[in-house]
Amino acid sequence: MDVGSFTSGLLTGLREGVEAALIVSIILAYLAKTGNRHHFGRIWLGTALAVALSLTLGAILFFTVGSFQEPYEQIFEGLTMLLAAAVVTWMLFWMRRQSASVKSELQVAVDRALGEGTVFGLTVLAFTAVIREGLETALFLVGQATSADDGALAVFLGALVGLGIAVLLGIGFYRGARVINLRTFFRWTGIALIFIAAGLLSKAVHEFIEIGWISIGTQPLFDASAVLPHEAADGAAGGLVLLVGQFLRALFGYSSQPEVTTFVVWLSYVVIVLFLVLRPVKPQIAQPAPAAGASPAS
Repeated sequence: MDVGSFTSGLLTGLREGVEAALIVSIILAYLAKTGNRHHFGRIWLGTALAVALSLTLGAILFFTVGSFQEPYEQIFEGLTMLLAAAVVTWMLFWMRRQSASVKSELQVAVDRALGEGTVFGLTVLAFTAVIREGLETALFLVGQATSADDGALAVFLGALVGLGIAVLLGIGFYRGARVINLRTFFRWTGIALIFIAAGLLSKAVHEFIEIGWISIGTQPLFDASAVLPHEAADGAAGGLVLLVGQFLRALFGYSSQPEVTTFVVWLSYVVIVLFLVLRPVKPQIAQPAPAAGASPAS
């Protein structure tokens, strides 16, 4: 099994799965706390529909990729990887902004659904809460699988393991067993996902170079095949060194012979996004309401 592809899929499934599992567990815990356990079935229905739709979309994208001929296959793979990188980048910034208020916002949404008395209100709430994570996961995994060559199965197996762990963490959160620091978890997995997204972006650029869409900086920047190759080749190192190179290739898009443009894009993305994601979040200061009867300053 391709260990790098397996790890890449596991990290994606764990990160996205934990977010979805926490959302569902927050909703369930709030329903239980307010004496509305009889509505659990609606939450599970919405969750199941979101998961089914995500799986369907992922399968359609993955099998469609394999049916294209050159150069359309490279075009579709490049665009898929580009879209996956864009989705995970958006998700990182969204989580950075919303992490502090997700729980309270979900509880308000639950109260609204219960207050309005709509039959499918809670089902829709669970569906919309999970579908974003599900679609992101599908797009991201398809992007990883199409760039992993023979490691596509390993990517999906890793994702299943990651999702399984996420479900266990969601159960633990629901029962009050908060065994991990969620802020630290999201911070470090977010950093890892930045490097994975950078790898997808650089592979997309490589695909576009192959079909001639990009003609600037197409010459190799360096050749590290003798030291750390990313694939088996004559004159390249083998054994454990090759396994490490393949691992880095699958996980972070490493290439022992990167084109100039590919490397510049990878490095620029990593530096810029790391800086933006890791910079301190400025606390929002509420503006005091004007005193009753106060007249505006002249």
